Amino acid sequence: MKWKTLSSEYLALYKFFTARKDRCETEDGTIVPSYYVVELPVSVCAVCITSENQVLMVRQYRHAVEETLIELPGGFVDEGETPQEAITRELMEETGYSFDEIVEVGKVAANPGVLNNYTYLYLAKGGKLTGKQKFDEHEFLSVEKISIDDLKKLLFENKITQSLHANCIFYALSYMKEI
Repeated sequence: MKWKTLSSEYLALYKFFTARKDRCETEDGTIVPSYYVVELPVSVCAVCITSENQVLMVRQYRHAVEETLIELPGGFVDEGETPQEAITRELMEETGYSFDEIVEVGKVAANPGVLNNYTYLYLAKGGKLTGKQKFDEHEFLSVEKISIDDLKKLLFENKITQSLHANCIFYALSYMKEI
């Protein structure tokens, strides 16, 4: 079942935020006069395990929720980049680490009722500090190392409030047979 888009009107057009209003027709001919869609680039995040079996987390202020959160490293996929290339780049930029192995463990849609993007979820293993952090314009974060048990505790105590990252942790721990 797929709707036919009859027209689209852009309401906002920015680098990381585009909003449009679509006029659609359903399969049974019903007209949906106003369906709002927020367009975002594809994103990536990863549970990162160092060669010492520590998990790399990032702590950063998130203005939209006005809180400092503990999260996984990740970000948006740049134009012309694959999700695999993007996660490798993002991990180096945010942590300074490179990894022996990066495995895709899932793909989720944060809110497909209004958002049009997916987030690819990864498990990165064998991390070694090989470079320097290089932050984006509005990125201010610190890297923390925690144990896998502490990661589980953060997840199950609802301390990972970034929902996409909670999904990534769940899938990565499942892949590792840790839950």
